[in-house]
Amino acid sequence: QVQLVESGGGLVQAGGSLRLSCAASGRTFSSYAMGWFRQAPGEEREFVAAIDWSGDRTDYPDSVKGRFTISRDNAKNTVFLQMISLKPEDTAVYYCAASSYGGLVLIMPEYEYWGQGTQVTVSS
Repeated sequence: QVQLVESGGGLVQAGGSLRLSCAASGRTFSSYAMGWFRQAPGEEREFVAAIDWSGDRTDYPDSVKGRFTISRDNAKNTVFLQMISLKPEDTAVYYCAASSYGGLVLIMPEYEYWGQGTQVTVSS
């Protein structure tokens, strides 16, 4: 069982930066693949970033590539999402997720554990 708690969301102006954190419980965190997803009002939840168990491999959709960076600290059971050059369309609730698969996981059904989410609002 893995419990995930996100933090770091908030209100920021367009062009600004935020760093989200996701703290995980459980001794097997280092074996899990991790991901970030987001959901805007009235929209479906969408993939934002993924990282494999080792941190060596990452992936992003084109909409955030070059602006968002996912990383992890397995010693601290934490995964991060650094976001720069934020745009109003990045406004959403951001969720982190964990997959026991371990490799790079890009789709929601393969994530077994989800956090409660943290709100990110980007003003124009």
